[in-house]
Amino acid sequence: QVQVVESGGGTVQPGGSLTLSCTTSGGTFSNYAMGWFRQAPGKEREFVATISRTNNPSYSDSVRGRFTSSRDNAKNTLYLQMNALQSGDTAVYYCAASTTLGLFGFSRLARDYDYWGQGTQVTVSS
Repeated sequence: QVQVVESGGGTVQPGGSLTLSCTTSGGTFSNYAMGWFRQAPGKEREFVATISRTNNPSYSDSVRGRFTSSRDNAKNTLYLQMNALQSGDTAVYYCAASTTLGLFGFSRLARDYDYWGQGTQVTVSS
């Protein structure tokens, strides 16, 4: 069974930065396309970023230019560097792994991901 664990959440002021990390265990990290999603209070879970097994990322319009997703397969770790944070970025952030997207694939759809972490809270507040 693959386990996914996020870390790095916290509280930051508007305009600040934060880096989230995500690790997997119980499988081979380099075989997974990975994704970041978030869910704010009272809202549905939404796509944030995705990255292929070959380290090719894609972003939602709301975070493009501010967030950067990368992966280090040697460390079994996915990162989400978040800059210029806004109050609208406040949410629980989830990391997810897909076993079905193939070497160059990635997806913005939650249904394409097989394994999910428990989430890490990011709060942007002054």
